[in-house]
Amino acid sequence: MSYLYQTFFFNPLYNTLMLLFQVVPWADAGVIVILLTVLVRFFMYPLSKRAVVTQAKMSEISPQIEEIKKKYKDKPEEQARETLALYREKGVNPFSGILVIIIQIPIIFALYQIFLHFPEVKAEIVYSFLSAPESINTLFLGLLDVSGKSVPIAVLAAVSTFFQLQISSRYQKAPQGDSFGENLARSMQAQMKYVFPLMVFFISYSISAVIALYWLTTNLFSIAQEVFIRRKIAKVSQVHAG
Repeated sequence: MSYLYQTFFFNPLYNTLMLLFQVVPWADAGVIVILLTVLVRFFMYPLSKRAVVTQAKMSEISPQIEEIKKKYKDKPEEQARETLALYREKGVNPFSGILVIIIQIPIIFALYQIFLHFPEVKAEIVYSFLSAPESINTLFLGLLDVSGKSVPIAVLAAVSTFFQLQISSRYQKAPQGDSFGENLARSMQAQMKYVFPLMVFFISYSISAVIALYWLTTNLFSIAQEVFIRRKIAKVSQVHAG
């Protein structure tokens, strides 16, 4: 498993980073990290789009699911059967979002590992047709050293995380009902919007500014992506409705 991870995830991403240093020799480490993050996010766009579309479809049919739950609250087998029938009718695969997350995990982990030891260059894993940079300018835009800790970038990472969760939750309907599980889910959903940004701040500040910059770039890309895809879905729905 370690060999597969190194061969198909870590090494290709690491060498893409080295390639960017060659293609954009004038860029500092911060700019290169932003470019690599955006490049990876574009690569993962089809997966992310699928997850957002599935989420949108789940939101659309949530009232019908709640009706099924109420109608068959004492018949769990019938409830499951009717729910699956509704999924098939609407063309919804509730597990596709989980699959997308699983596929993204090794990519995110590889990026994290790369940036964790940045700007150290591991020449031994650089492909033969590439050359490792002799030195890396870690002064982002001539202002902040991304190899060290940075409160401003960590704060921006945390703030962007908050807004990313706000925008994402705007399109998600909170679990309905008064059961313990549904009340707990609503409470957790509300708390995460405030707790997770704080976690992002402390983690990104504790490690280095480059991790915070990666997080910030990812959040901004995710916000733009979410808005873009949701608007496309809304336009398609209007066309069908018209």
